[in-house]
Amino acid sequence: MKAFSIERYGKHSGKITDVPAPAMGTNDVLVQIHAASVNVLDLKLRAGEFKPILPYRLPLILGNDLAGVVVSVGADVSLFKPGDEVYARPPQDRIGTFAGLIAVDQQALAHRPRNITMEQAASLPLVALTAWQVLVETAQLQPGQKVLIHAGSGGVGSVAIQLAKHLGAFVATTTSTANVEWVEALGADVVVDYTAQQFDAVLRDYDVVLNSLGADVLQQSVKTLKPGGQLISISGPPTPEFGETQGLPWALRQVLRLLSLRIRRAAQAAGVRYKFVFMRSSGAQLSEITTLVESGAIRPIIDKVYPFQSTADALAYVEQGRAKGKVVISLR
Repeated sequence: MKAFSIERYGKHSGKITDVPAPAMGTNDVLVQIHAASVNVLDLKLRAGEFKPILPYRLPLILGNDLAGVVVSVGADVSLFKPGDEVYARPPQDRIGTFAGLIAVDQQALAHRPRNITMEQAASLPLVALTAWQVLVETAQLQPGQKVLIHAGSGGVGSVAIQLAKHLGAFVATTTSTANVEWVEALGADVVVDYTAQQFDAVLRDYDVVLNSLGADVLQQSVKTLKPGGQLISISGPPTPEFGETQGLPWALRQVLRLLSLRIRRAAQAAGVRYKFVFMRSSGAQLSEITTLVESGAIRPIIDKVYPFQSTADALAYVEQGRAKGKVVISLR
């Protein structure tokens, strides 16, 4: 089958090659991929930024989202059958959706929403699960609470705004001038144009911050939280607790301790909690998201769709950091 894979780490590595069809286990579902989407995670994996904590074997097929049709199932699969239309974020140790086929553990899959296309479905799993695991699982966001979602026009931000509004929260977000009206239409109550204002100068007493940006924004975000608030980052730095859950060696956990020391100290001094969330696959949570999509509470946002032959161009576009919502690769 055809797949877009990297043979070495590097910002511009990767090409379409012929690779063997995936091997299947008894709990696996073989899916013919109709569409996949590009995430910033793909860029970081390609560049080798996660080598210490995610030791993949090269060559590596990139891709962390999929929508497609079940071709066959393993002997112990009970949740899906051939012909089912599904979507998923595969488990982290078995990614590879920029390809014709993928074998996915049945626990990571969900039936795709019936009211959207394959391309729209492929745009959702990683970003929607990230938003869910930050806002519902970690923050336990309640109606009436105030949440600041950075980069509201991005993949995670555009879904997180919609999810937070569904949960009954008051939502602030940051974006550029060109996207202010666009994120307001998604439901944001307050929009800070970062080209004209410093968000930490105008936002105060928030319960939760979802950070997907760099260290400077992370430090500034502490000022926007009220005592007891939660600063949750999906872009790092990882904490020692994350290292423990990943089963990382003691020495590497100490590195994470040093990397996160500054922000953990700042959070402690302000009386707030800092947490790092590294999104994981979950078919059960994705089924909850399916219900929200079918009810209209969440709608997928797609910026561009590229043909599979132009996967490298899709990655380059995402790397520019200007996409509104998600960039999708069509394999049909």
